[in-house]
Amino acid sequence: MNFRSLLSSALIGAVASARSMTPMATLAAARMAHRRTPGELVLLDRPLFKYGALAMGAGELLGDKMKSAPDRTVFLGLLARVMSAGIAGAALAAPGREKAGAAVAVATAVPLAYLTLAGRKRAMARIGQTRSGLIEDALIVAAGSAVVAMSTRPRLGQARA
Repeated sequence: MNFRSLLSSALIGAVASARSMTPMATLAAARMAHRRTPGELVLLDRPLFKYGALAMGAGELLGDKMKSAPDRTVFLGLLARVMSAGIAGAALAAPGREKAGAAVAVATAVPLAYLTLAGRKRAMARIGQTRSGLIEDALIVAAGSAVVAMSTRPRLGQARA
């Protein structure tokens, strides 16, 4: 197995560990910018899913600052990470390696969810929930955007900006 062909999948799994909807939102944004993924991702070619992913990504960033926001390691939080990381990991894997990309992304996202939660709790104790969340948001959105930007290419026939 060539690790380089799955590096983007592992990195997007790390993004999903902290923000479950960011991988799908960054891929949706890439699709809107007429970029293609190495692996198949037909789901986000449908407007409902594309705009839904963006809305869910934005909603997660807002909801994370609420006092009632659950930990990322509760069952539904982990399930969201598994689904998002799996889909995004497959899309960013080399052609023909989609299943391996999904597995690597999920295998990265789940254990790192516990580590990123521990880090966030320490940050919350020092600087509060909102500020720690905003800092984490900035880091994770930037990381997700960078991974997707480096892993996607303009679609054929699309002019480069």
